[in-house]
Amino acid sequence: MSVSVLVVDDEDNAREFVGALLEKKGYEVIQAASLGEAREKVKMGIGDVVLLDVQLKGEYGLNLLYETSSMPTRPPIIVITGFGDIETAVDAMKNGATDFLTKPLNWPQLEKSLQRACETVAMRRELDHYRENQIKSVNFVIGSNEEVKTTVSQSVIAAEKQVSVLITGETGTGKDVIAKFIHASGPRANKPFISINCAAIQNTMLESELFGHEAGAFTSADRKKPGLMEIADGGVLFLNEISSMPVDIQAKLLTAIESHSFRRVGGTVLIKVDVQVIAASNRDLKEMISKGDFREDLYYRLKVVDLDMPPLRKRKEDIPELVCFFIRENNARQGVNVVNISPQAMEALQNYSWPGNIRELSNAIERAMLFCDGMTINLGDLPRDISTAG
Repeated sequence: MSVSVLVVDDEDNAREFVGALLEKKGYEVIQAASLGEAREKVKMGIGDVVLLDVQLKGEYGLNLLYETSSMPTRPPIIVITGFGDIETAVDAMKNGATDFLTKPLNWPQLEKSLQRACETVAMRRELDHYRENQIKSVNFVIGSNEEVKTTVSQSVIAAEKQVSVLITGETGTGKDVIAKFIHASGPRANKPFISINCAAIQNTMLESELFGHEAGAFTSADRKKPGLMEIADGGVLFLNEISSMPVDIQAKLLTAIESHSFRRVGGTVLIKVDVQVIAASNRDLKEMISKGDFREDLYYRLKVVDLDMPPLRKRKEDIPELVCFFIRENNARQGVNVVNISPQAMEALQNYSWPGNIRELSNAIERAMLFCDGMTINLGDLPRDISTAG
């Protein structure tokens, strides 16, 4: 495995000496003579591992640790100093340094530190490769919007770790698509994906739908019925529009998630399950908490990973790619061969505000393909409110 090392030292001789030794050992060496130079290289992703001197012409080398602490892919940083005081060492390690070495350098000790750093680099590369392959297999448009890219990347991690997920965003932004992607990307992919829209079920029936019921539990319960959480055992339970769930059922859901168990309505037997719960909401749950309409403890239990889907009006740069995706989908479904969209039609799509988000765009393209005469979608094929958007 080829690993590059960024050597940060203001002393030219020291920098050249260490660099030469590293190159003999097969490392690619990049040099930085100042903190500013090092800062720019790290921000650009240059250097798999950093060897960082503490004293840099009046600058404090550990500032690089502080400044990069929030970077998700900060390289392993090995701190080197001619002043081996305990306070500096503690400061360095507390702020994420991989190791702390003193001058003059003990080469075997440096080699061991580099080996440990290289193990970290190798793990990150393997994980990045896995994520990249997962993302390439996505059956939806990621596009170039940075928020969406981050959401997809974090979705892969949530899938790997099998943790609870809370997805927020306006109606039609693709929350259900992300939930299905999480299911397909993790070790539960071959297990059930069970979805329930909490807003579409009467409050009196929601508990029974979730947890099931025993025969005779209520008037119409003439037989035992397993709930969706039981059916989802081993897989994923997707609770869409969880904001519509009554507070008393929220309490039972929280208990079920935390204990991995529940009782059917009217039952006494404790049923154990292994379910990854993904919830979605188009409402502001924090505001609902302040009004007493949503349990704060359930909110934090669900958002081990919280994902936010931006509205289409904030990712208009992705509209052309989304249009192509929906055209391909509808060509197969409708048995047609639309291959193009006129510049005027595309301009109208990008000028429109999209209150219904991606779902509205999908419907608009499907409608346009039904009415277009030939292989090109023209302005007149679009719904009137879109074609007249200025």
